[in-house]
Parts: sequence; C-alpha cells; structure tokens
Amino acid sequence: MDYSWLSATDVAETARNLLGWEISAGGVTVRITEVEAYAGTAGDPASHAHRGRTPRNAVMFGPAGHAYVYFTYGMHWCVNVVTGPEGEASAVLLRAGEVVDGLDTARARRTAVRRDVDLARGPARLCAALGIDKSVYGRYLLGDGPVRLRPASTPVPAGSVSAGPRVGVTGAHDVPWRFWITDDPTVSTYRRHVPRRRPAQP
Repeated sequence: MDYSWLSATDVAETARNLLGWEISAGGVTVRITEVEAYAGTAGDPASHAHRGRTPRNAVMFGPAGHAYVYFTYGMHWCVNVVTGPEGEASAVLLRAGEVVDGLDTARARRTAVRRDVDLARGPARLCAALGIDKSVYGRYLLGDGPVRLRPASTPVPAGSVSAGPRVGVTGAHDVPWRFWITDDPTVSTYRRHVPRRRPAQP
C-alpha cells in the first residue's frame, strides 16, 4: 500500500482524504467521519507546533504516519495523524467516527453514553472508545501494531464532504480546515470558540 500521499505539503487535502479510513485500537474499530487539519510553524497559530519544536510536539515534525497524542482540559486524550514532509510539522486531528467493530467494548468504556452514534462523537470520546492514551504517542499507525490506521473500504466521494471552521482553538478558528462526511450522525456539534473573560478586578 502506498502511503506517500500522507507526506504531501497540503495538510487540508490530506485531512479530507482520511475521511472514511478506519482506526483500530483496544479491540475497537472506528470509521473516521470528521477530521481537523493543523499546519506547523508556517502561519497557523492554532497548531501546537506554531512556536517551534518542543518535547510535547516533537513527533509532529515527522515522519508522517505516526500518532501525536495530547492531553487536554486535564482529563481528555486526543489523537492526531502526523502528515507532511519530514521536518515540517503538520497533523490531522481525528475528531469523530462511527464504531464499526467492538461495539460492546466501546460501550463498556463509555458507560454514560446512551446512543451508539455518540460513542466516538468528538475527539475525546473517540480516544475513550478506542482506549487511546499517552502510551500511543509516537506509534507508527500504518503497520501491524496495537493501533492501526487502514484505508476506507469505500472511499468517500468528494461531493459528500463538508468543510467549516475549526473547533475549540483560540487562533485562526475561522480557517475552514474541519472536514466531515455530510449529514453523518456521528459528526460532532460545532461550537464556535468563545474566549473566557477574566472577572473584573475590584
């Protein structure tokens, strides 16, 4: 299988191409229905690599096909697929998907969820359903390891893909680099970022 397209410079196009792919981990497989693209130091202030390489974001600088996993809000894990040429940071956040295998296992991990369409509906829920945590950081996703990314069994037609602004970022949140399968019920609800206001000092 030729995965060289993951190293392309256009992270937005790469993100669109990942729709319909499947990621498997911890006995669960999720079909990806929503993604979000992030460039590196080249003018994308929403990217974790915007200010350069750090111990946290080092894997984003390649090579492509590895997992960038980070912790957010002190409670959630999120997983990205590293893309782009080696040395130029970029990654695609896996935002949502449909559990297509291991449904009982995903339900056991997400006991508070009432509907199956909500099991991986959002980046933190997707990681929880798959059992992904910091141990996945840096793993190669295109081989036969414990976390595997595989091509779509049925490619998503270009006419079935929607695009819009990114979610939950303070910078460049209006950049239309979030892509999803149109009308898919597992796609997360869009919420525009609203900066928190500090209380006025007495």
